[in-house]
Order: sequence, then C-alpha cells, then structure tokens
Amino acid sequence: MSITTERSIEACLFDAYGTLFDVHAATATVAQRIGTRWQAFSAHWRERQLQYSWIRGLTGRHADFWQVTCDALDHALEAYDLDPALHREPLLMAYRRLGAYPDVLPAIDRLRAMGLRCGILSNGSPDMLADAVGAAGLADHLDPVLSVESVGRYKPAPEVYAMAAERLDLAPAHVLFVSSNGWDAFSAKAYGFRVAWCNRAGLPAERLPDPPDAIVASLDELPALAESLTG
Repeated sequence: MSITTERSIEACLFDAYGTLFDVHAATATVAQRIGTRWQAFSAHWRERQLQYSWIRGLTGRHADFWQVTCDALDHALEAYDLDPALHREPLLMAYRRLGAYPDVLPAIDRLRAMGLRCGILSNGSPDMLADAVGAAGLADHLDPVLSVESVGRYKPAPEVYAMAAERLDLAPAHVLFVSSNGWDAFSAKAYGFRVAWCNRAGLPAERLPDPPDAIVASLDELPALAESLTG
C-alpha cells in the first residue's frame, strides 16, 4: 500500500460496481449454459456498459444505467451468438442481485467503528442500487447511497463528485473515495477527493494526471489507510 497523507477524512464513499459488487457474478451464474467463453462474454458486456455510459455522457444522450446495462448485454449476446430468449432475462435478474466481495462488509464495519460515515457513489440507477445493496445485506451499513441520476450525468463528470460532496456537506479533501476502476479513481482525485484505488486485478497505473492517494489490493487495507488519514 502506497500513500500520500495530507488532511483528515470524515467519510468514505465507495463506487459500487466492481468495487463492492462483483460485476462478473451475474454471468458466472449461467456459465454452464454459455460454456468456456463465459468470462470473455462477461468482459465484453462490462466493456460495452462502460463505453455506452461514456458515449452518452459526451453526446448528451443520457439514459439510466439499467438501460445502458440492457443495451450492453444485447450487444454482447449478439456478438457471441447467444440466444436472447434463453439468456437475457436470467442474466439481467442475476445482475440485479450481484454478490458483494468478501472483503466488503468487514472493511465497512471497521470504518464505521472508527466514526467514519460510509456510503456509495455510483453510476447505477437508484432501483439497481437498492436491489444490489439489499441482496448483499448492506442496507444497514451504507448511508447515503448516491446515484448519478440526481445530476443526469455519468462519472467521470465532475458534477457527479461535486453532488456527492454537497450531499455529505463536506469539503472534498475530507472525503475518501474508493473505486476499483482506475479511470474513476483518477477522475475523483482530479475533482479533489482523497482517493484509494482498489486495484484488485493488479493492473498497471493509468497514464492520467492526478494519481490516487493510495493503491490497495483489497478493501482489507482500507481501515489502516483511513486511520493514517484521520489523525
């Protein structure tokens, strides 16, 4: 874990998809039906989901994240020549109930015990997030759960991060933002948040300005990081 310390934090906000919730868990539930290509299929679905959110943001053609997720799935099904009648609904139902990574609840509980407010800042639509948080048993552990729908823009738009700071009533430097998505981590740092990039996959650093304050391999490292920032 590498860190740069500056000022104390009072709240910790998490990205949802890929950070708290395993985005590939939905496809794993039907892996036997899809066969050996299921991981490549899942990666294609995820890549299109992100790409469509960015393109909609740049072109001003916003649709909520559920629509984007459905559109991305339809593209992936066609690209892999999979029958929508057989696969579409089971995959979408599974996506509404993605499992949380095993390091999520212990880390959140330890952060809350330190007096930090813990919440979500996500591209997900409010109903998607409610389903995922409820299915993972996190409803009593996260507040607030913030969706980009309140500003009608997707991350990495600065307005999204600004909305979160306003809702928390905190200066950006007093918020620790945690994301497993490198582009999200670097963008949140550019806005002014303190940032931990949860680099679960051991990926190389993004070639972008404003690197995160810390790089952690799992959320297990967050409490020690937060303690170093809250003196």
